[in-house]
Amino acid sequence: MGWLFLKVLLAGVSFSGFLYPLVDFCISGKTRGRKPNFVIILADDMGWGDLGANWAETKDTANLDKMASEGMRFVDFHAAASTCSPSRASLLTGRLGLRNGVTHNFAVTSVGGLPLNETTLAEVLQQAGYVTGMIGKWHLGHHGSYHPNFRGFDYYFGIPYSHDMGCTDTPGYNHPPCPACPQGDGPASNLQRDCYTDVALPLYENLNIVEQPVNLSSLAQKYVEKATQFIQQASTSGRPFLLYVALAHMHVPLPVTRLPAAPRGRRLYGAGLREMDGLVGQIKDKVDHTAKDNTFLWFTGDNGPWAQKCELAGSVGAFTGVWQTRRGGSPAKQTTWEGGHRVPALAYWPGRVPVNVTSTALLSVLDIFPTVVALAQASLPQGRRFDGVDVSEVLFGRSQPGHRVLFHPNSGAAGEFGALQTVRLERYKAFYVTGGARACDGSIGPELQHKFPLIFNLEDDIAEAVPLERGGAEYQAVLPKVRKVLADILQDIANDNISSADYTQDPSVTPCCNPYQIACRCQAP
Repeated sequence: MGWLFLKVLLAGVSFSGFLYPLVDFCISGKTRGRKPNFVIILADDMGWGDLGANWAETKDTANLDKMASEGMRFVDFHAAASTCSPSRASLLTGRLGLRNGVTHNFAVTSVGGLPLNETTLAEVLQQAGYVTGMIGKWHLGHHGSYHPNFRGFDYYFGIPYSHDMGCTDTPGYNHPPCPACPQGDGPASNLQRDCYTDVALPLYENLNIVEQPVNLSSLAQKYVEKATQFIQQASTSGRPFLLYVALAHMHVPLPVTRLPAAPRGRRLYGAGLREMDGLVGQIKDKVDHTAKDNTFLWFTGDNGPWAQKCELAGSVGAFTGVWQTRRGGSPAKQTTWEGGHRVPALAYWPGRVPVNVTSTALLSVLDIFPTVVALAQASLPQGRRFDGVDVSEVLFGRSQPGHRVLFHPNSGAAGEFGALQTVRLERYKAFYVTGGARACDGSIGPELQHKFPLIFNLEDDIAEAVPLERGGAEYQAVLPKVRKVLADILQDIANDNISSADYTQDPSVTPCCNPYQIACRCQAP
């Protein structure tokens, strides 16, 4: 059912924590109506097939499906990398990791973050007169000047990295499961592989840790409350606003209290998906009631599902990476197979974005930066080059193609972090390196270098099952074009003003509100 559907489809806060008093956000004689507001919602590890509007087998996203019917849905939309930190860095800079310096994830003990000489979207809009806020997962450096409040966000409420990168008293579901934070007075010990038991997960409001460990059971509702408060107060202030909401969902499921009738694993994931959908619906409802005609809402994901989490991971839909799965490993998160970087994406702006339109334009998370900057009537930072483009013409229904070329950086499954060895050229996709991430069964696909790249025609083979014959006319016609565009971007990057991230680690920079308590435990008054 889902495959047939896809074939048809592809055819065609409280402001008490603000750094500045609210009165500073009011400009006499000016209204936000002169510039649009922006709400960018980023899901974590959500599969392309998790969105009901994309994949007929999914029924857990009623609010997102409604948004799709009221706006534009993109079916060929891609993350800028297939793991957390690089994807988020590219969203906020419009630049690939080889330019902005962020090629792999930052750790709990990371000293650095997104390089300070990189200009974020929030900084650009802040200079253009916008109120800027961020709710949710940051994962671009938490120590010192790398904190969101120093990267252009007037207000921040959220966690500094993924919600499984610290213990809690209400552990979310995981595979394998992780224990709660220790309660005793003795030293904690990390007895679980891939679990963090020494330091609790912190929750920040601006520069202050207000809760450690985070209560995951109430985190989603807190995000909704802070997001809707931000929208209300920013709208009342008369200034245009940017709100970036980086959800904890769907990395691994948060605790859920109501489970549908289904096998346990899918019940948990489906319940989490519905909770996330409800959260997005509440934010959209607030926009509709306060600033509907002048607010552009963009929903997408940071990368594909985390397959090693088994039944707690999302769906890639029809993008199953068959060539890779036959050789072991997962073709989802951390890979450059379609399941790793093709993500759900929706645009909603009543009166501007056409209603109930499905776009097959080739687009990227990289495009958010230049598009928002252009719509805000601001200017791109000087002295650097961008990989995203302004796609306003696509959004407003005046153009369709989008990019001719996209580059998918290595994100952990194979090859050097950040290197560009996978090329999307129109309907073709070329791999100079392949490898599978850890799958549910524990297998990892071997890294294979391809002097002559594997080339797939995605128009005929979205499952990436059978590459073109190397000796065939189609392969021979495409290969020189692939080589040229790859050589061109590598030369462009070599001539660009690029940055280098500090990936050194030091336990002393671990967020800790009370080092005298086990797991840094503390609670806000």
